[in-house]
Amino acid sequence: MPDFSGDAGLSEVAETAGYSPALPRDASSPCVSCDVRTQTVCAVLTDDELGGLAKLTQTNTYEAGETLFFEGDSVGACFIVQAGALKLYKLLPDGRRQITGFLFKGDFLGMNPAAEYGYTAEVLEPVRACSLPSEKMQELIDTYPKLSNRLLNLASMELAVAQEQMLLLGRKTAQERIASFLLWLSRRSDDRGEEANPVRVPMSRSDMGDYLGLTVETVSRSITKLKTSGVITLKEGNRVEISDLDMMEAIAAGDGA
Repeated sequence: MPDFSGDAGLSEVAETAGYSPALPRDASSPCVSCDVRTQTVCAVLTDDELGGLAKLTQTNTYEAGETLFFEGDSVGACFIVQAGALKLYKLLPDGRRQITGFLFKGDFLGMNPAAEYGYTAEVLEPVRACSLPSEKMQELIDTYPKLSNRLLNLASMELAVAQEQMLLLGRKTAQERIASFLLWLSRRSDDRGEEANPVRVPMSRSDMGDYLGLTVETVSRSITKLKTSGVITLKEGNRVEISDLDMMEAIAAGDGA
């Protein structure tokens, strides 16, 4: 899924909108004081505009295994992830599952031009997210054109990530897919200002396989191979330490062992 939290991209958007993250914030407004404000779709809004947004949103918490919405549900709200992680997936008619992405702090989801959600959003670890009714989001977009531009930028990044995913599934070996995935998780953590190494891996090996087009057994073998070759070290708390970054990058690029 798209990386919504790249520092350079957000800085450019913020400057275009006339917003500086260094401006004083009104702590009385939850949107203004939100710690993901500069990482997500509302980064382009001013303090006053965010104050109005706060009146339209509500914040909820979800436990692992809960869903924000199911594929086929009527579109009712869009969401901004404030903490935690989710997986997005679609089901085939025979019941097989394809995970299409993972979302983290600062990510935006639920905006859909269709009447129904096109995927299920399920919680991987406890999530806190703010929600906004879809019709209110559309009103905000109509009122603030810079929101439309921001969403267009996010859609462009999502398309680029989808193209990378096609390459991942179509051309890379199992080992290359696992290495690429772990590096991606590391970059996402770094973008969020969190520890990039060891890498936090909130999804199961089954989830990884359903995203990477691999069986659970193949995922496990690939991870074991990376471990025995000294490229990674498995840590407690679902963390993976990248012990040899150069080799990991070489494997992901198809140049490693």
